[in-house]
Amino acid sequence: MLRDITLGQYYRTDSVIHRLDPRVKLATTFIFIISLFVVNNFVGYLLATLFLVMCIKLSNVPPKFIFRGMKTIFFLLLITMVFNLFLTPGRAIFTLWKISITYEGLFLAIKMAFRLILLISGSSIMTLTTTPNNLTDGLESLLKPLKLFHVPVHEISMMMSIALRFIPILLEETDKIMKAQMARCADFESGSLIKRAKSLVPLLVPLFISAFRRALELAMAMEARCYRGGEGRTKMKPLIYQNRDRIAYAVVFGYFVLAIVVGRIIF
Repeated sequence: MLRDITLGQYYRTDSVIHRLDPRVKLATTFIFIISLFVVNNFVGYLLATLFLVMCIKLSNVPPKFIFRGMKTIFFLLLITMVFNLFLTPGRAIFTLWKISITYEGLFLAIKMAFRLILLISGSSIMTLTTTPNNLTDGLESLLKPLKLFHVPVHEISMMMSIALRFIPILLEETDKIMKAQMARCADFESGSLIKRAKSLVPLLVPLFISAFRRALELAMAMEARCYRGGEGRTKMKPLIYQNRDRIAYAVVFGYFVLAIVVGRIIF
């Protein structure tokens, strides 16, 4: 299950999406997420699905690798669907005692499931096709106007990038600790919910120790390289927009306008 989490991982290959400027990918992800909350019908979600399929095709990342991350949000997806299915008032389809399934609840449950799947998949494409360094540079560049309000943009971007990069590292560390504990007859899967929760305590303690140790090593490495924040720093590879980036912006904004028209106005 831990290996199924794809958020924060980078898939090394050559593709059109990989070669795009990180600012384009960050803006595209942000616009795509907004579009998922703008559309309000299945035609709009179909358009968002087609746009996502096009991005996956252009990224050369295997679809199985992207949708493998869906396993980790299965219970969240299930809880979301159940709550919307049974707690939304409207015209009843089926009634058992005081529990009713309504047409409105069914529509809302399917819509929320689509929205969550597309949101996670779209976010995964960004991290799978962008290195942590490029992600930091792109985020810092997009947030640069906030420097006028004395916001530490570089430090915030660095922290977010490090946190994102540490996700697969900590997952790998958790997997190693679990296997070591299971080799010593630890049981994480059987028993009641309370018993399984208690069995995680021997897992969390070494995991926290390992996380703090890695954080200390990272801090010492940054100090050894004379890192003092973003003030006065220069970049070896400054971000420069290419023609493909401008084309990508045009495609993304075209999709967003079409999503608004199709998802809100026409249907």
